[in-house]
Amino acid sequence: MKNTKIYALCDWQTLQNKNISLKQYLKICSYYDIAYIQYRDKTSPIDIQKQNLQFLKQHTNIPIIINDKIELLDLVDGLHLGQEDLDKLIIKNEKLKISKELFFKIFKKQYPNKIIGLSTHNEIEILEANNFPLDYIGLGAYRQTSTKDVTNILGDKISYLAKMSKHKVGAIGGVKVDDIIENITYNVIGSNLLELRIKS
Repeated sequence: MKNTKIYALCDWQTLQNKNISLKQYLKICSYYDIAYIQYRDKTSPIDIQKQNLQFLKQHTNIPIIINDKIELLDLVDGLHLGQEDLDKLIIKNEKLKISKELFFKIFKKQYPNKIIGLSTHNEIEILEANNFPLDYIGLGAYRQTSTKDVTNILGDKISYLAKMSKHKVGAIGGVKVDDIIENITYNVIGSNLLELRIKS
């Protein structure tokens, strides 16, 4: 079975809580085959987020994906949207009567070299995502996680669902570095990656 690549979640709040710098985080990442790093920051002022993204871009060749913040897209290699994030963007553009499919088509036309991903949780969202020009989907939650209160746990059903996707699939939620999940391209890893704490 081929090795699953790691899609690393870089949650700024978690790093601060664990007293891990971005430099230390990148050192941890260097021990793995990392496909993408997704930067997530729900609390910091925008200028701090920009500084952190610039640091990541200067110190690694791994593509950096921004979570949700489309306004920071110029600083990074791609964008990941949750279903709620996508709905907000559609509502924002309500006057244009833009559909989800049209949103992604416009995005790809405007930013042909940017990576775009979308979170999914069930059959309906996967089949809908098959109509969008995405680079990958996230699918979960695989397991219960301590960082997020999740009611929709897929467990072993995730492999069956992933097979329905025409896009590459990243398993999200409680995923561990050494998990081998059928039909999954990326193990999306957050806190489990930080358990290998390297002091530098």
